[in-house]
Amino acid sequence: MKKIFLFCFILGMYYHAYSQDTYPINGSFDIRPQWVAFTNANLVVSSTQTINSGTLLVKGQHIEAAGKDIKIPKGYLIINLKGKFIYPSLIDAFSSYGVPETPLKPGAGRRDIYISTKKGAYAWNEAIRPETKAYSIFAIDVKKADELRKIGFGTVHSVIRDGIARGTSLVATLSDERENQIIINKEAAANYSFKKGTSTNDYPTSLMGSIALLRQTHYDAQWYKGQKAEYNISLEEFNRQQSLPQLFENENLLDVLRADKIGDEFKKQFIFKAGGNEFERIKEIKATGGSFIIPLNFPKAYDVEDAAETRNISLAQMKLWELA
Repeated sequence: MKKIFLFCFILGMYYHAYSQDTYPINGSFDIRPQWVAFTNANLVVSSTQTINSGTLLVKGQHIEAAGKDIKIPKGYLIINLKGKFIYPSLIDAFSSYGVPETPLKPGAGRRDIYISTKKGAYAWNEAIRPETKAYSIFAIDVKKADELRKIGFGTVHSVIRDGIARGTSLVATLSDERENQIIINKEAAANYSFKKGTSTNDYPTSLMGSIALLRQTHYDAQWYKGQKAEYNISLEEFNRQQSLPQLFENENLLDVLRADKIGDEFKKQFIFKAGGNEFERIKEIKATGGSFIIPLNFPKAYDVEDAAETRNISLAQMKLWELA
């Protein structure tokens, strides 16, 4: 039986003892450099390329080299992995790891709260919150990280899923080290949706209102650039984040097309976090020109063993399952 060595490239797993540490060490301090050479391994570089009897050099948090007939520098710990395989880890491109989940708020009836109750020089509507930064509230979750590593994930893109303009997300490894050591990119993308989230404001109460609010925020931000009448933290951050990748979370293909129209209006190309039914309008989806983050949870097959139950399944439902 083939032996498999699942090696997730979680670069933060190797404690970088050779570099400066900004935290005091409680106990003895290991000053040995973390240089490791994995030899004679089958390196799965991609879905189409495998290097047999290859060598992987890891220096601290970085992969120095991967290939065949690599000369191992002096000072490396050599680990022979003959007969085993090394795979790169998976990356979760849209995750809430390390950031608080947005609580579901029960309907509170009519409240007549039209202007933000948030103290400070922020936007008038609480659903516009680009000043929110995932890196400022990110915290490791040892249990969740272990669960993700066991199924092959080594890196996550963590998004705060709250609001229409949601602020910036981050990229981090799934190491158990301190947060200071595992954040790879503190501001990976600017994030948007049509859901107002935990905002206490009455407006918007509909999809049309969410679209109008996001468009108006773009126009307000354009006006803000050339004026000196006020200082607005939210609009300042909104403008600054336009240079980042723009990620839009959508629930279905129609929301993707709606978001794309907003992108076209303001000359922005969104990356779309999709709902999974985009195949139904594949030509229009392709015409957006955007990249897509697609869920892998396909619909379950229908049970057609019972003739009576089968009568309740429509042809449209069967075709939807087949195409998905």
